[in-house]
Amino acid sequence: MTALSKDGRYPRLTALEKRIGYSFKDTQLAVRAMTHSSYGDGQRKTPDNERLEFLGDRVLGLMTADALFHHSTEAEGTLARRLNALVRKETCANIARQIDLGEVILMSSSEAKQGGRDKTSILGDVCEALIAALYLDGGYPAAQSFFETYWRPVLNDIVTRSAKDPKTELQERAMAGRYSLPSYDVIGRTGPDHNPDFIIEVSVDGVGKASGSGKSKRVAERAAASEMLKRWPKS
Repeated sequence: MTALSKDGRYPRLTALEKRIGYSFKDTQLAVRAMTHSSYGDGQRKTPDNERLEFLGDRVLGLMTADALFHHSTEAEGTLARRLNALVRKETCANIARQIDLGEVILMSSSEAKQGGRDKTSILGDVCEALIAALYLDGGYPAAQSFFETYWRPVLNDIVTRSAKDPKTELQERAMAGRYSLPSYDVIGRTGPDHNPDFIIEVSVDGVGKASGSGKSKRVAERAAASEMLKRWPKS
């Protein structure tokens, strides 16, 4: 995203604008949202996106809370669990992948070689920075439109499932049934160091074992817990 086109815009940014259906009035604001702290190895003139990430996280939180508040009359604790699932880095990164945000990020060559364009932490941060840029450039309606397109389907999916984290629900079921607490173990790992896949096995004495995989141990543990819940003895 370093070469300018004839109209003074960046080709990769223009392609991103087409994907999300929004054209920035302030191109430099969008470029800043795409600028990772590693870019330029300390010699860059454009500020990085960390301040925008801070703002975008809060704007996303407000939009999500508003959507959940108007979606149902559930208790505060349930709404909070749903909100946490919707604003966590993994969710932001998944949406970043949907819009191919990784290819637009400005980062150092060393970070890129280490798989930075597909790192969940980086993608999640840049997605939040993009939300802030939309908010600053087009106001709340621009950010809200982005939210409705990419977050609303995730919200609808989450509210049809249990509001509890699968690990929490599994632990509560084990305690209620007087079984042993769930035990998680790494039983496999594949892929390069910068982009690993973990396989986690969860076991509950008296119930059995189940496994799940993910890009991080935490994600794999959730997947394993979800699989165990599917196999849980019916009362």
